[in-house]
Amino acid sequence: MIELSECFHYGTIAGIVGLSSFGAGIGQGLTGRAAMQAMDIQPQARGDIGRNAIMGMALIDTASILCLTIAFMMVFGSRSVETVLYTNIADLGILFALSLPGFAIGIASAMPAREACLAIARQPFFSTKISRFMLICQSVIQTPIIFGFIIALLIKNGSSTCTNVMDSLRYVATGIAVGVSAIGPIIGLGIFAKTACRGLGINRQSYASLLTLTFISNAIIETPIVLSLVIALVLLGVPIDPNNVLDGIRVLAASMCVGIGTFGPGISSGRASAVACHEIAKNPAVYSTLSKVSIFAQGLIDTCAIYAFLIALSILIMVK
Repeated sequence: MIELSECFHYGTIAGIVGLSSFGAGIGQGLTGRAAMQAMDIQPQARGDIGRNAIMGMALIDTASILCLTIAFMMVFGSRSVETVLYTNIADLGILFALSLPGFAIGIASAMPAREACLAIARQPFFSTKISRFMLICQSVIQTPIIFGFIIALLIKNGSSTCTNVMDSLRYVATGIAVGVSAIGPIIGLGIFAKTACRGLGINRQSYASLLTLTFISNAIIETPIVLSLVIALVLLGVPIDPNNVLDGIRVLAASMCVGIGTFGPGISSGRASAVACHEIAKNPAVYSTLSKVSIFAQGLIDTCAIYAFLIALSILIMVK
């Protein structure tokens, strides 16, 4: 029993650090490759391209640094011997809350960094604004890991009080709700940011229009993540009957409902706004029309995530 408990504990730590570092490594490698390609295209701008790549790589590392922080806290934290098994099962929620978003963010954050390097090669005298735009996009992509980090801290602080399997499943479900639901929106944010940065390389006159659309579209793409965060917070407070297996099944069902239900809307919302970005970059004069259509389409797409949120909430209401 002790060996199984330790397997959960150290497996969680290894998964958090390993997956997030894996994603960050891939993202930094892709960014470095794009930087070298951009320098080959425009050797005179190699200084600006290099600085842009370094800033991009630094932000790509954000998720892995947060995951490393939690890992250190778990390694050196104290645990009660009497409830260590249930505590370590509950800590699997931390694995879901951090490793999945961390891996996805590492790769998605590289999308705008790569395109920004190539955009600077095409528009070398516009490098400062391109880099600034890239940093804004990358910062927004980091939002899900911040939510995951907060939930991970709450799970870590609460898991020590677990005395039964049903209670442990509640914390696992909490991590699933935040971690799985973040994947779709992260991909959508990456697709949008990639297209937006590429648009600046096509037409630097579209900067103001693309910047405005970026703030609006990113807020809409991230809506499903906010909904999943609400479900996660509800899960932390929902009462669980240790003798009722159905309670454990319900909390897992609610977390999977909101997690899977946000995957498609997150990606589709990002793709819809990315197409608008591409067309605006080619013709900034159509910004007003395309932005309205894009925002309307994203609003309709996000209704699917709202449906998943309502069903998940209804399932949790059944847990008494």
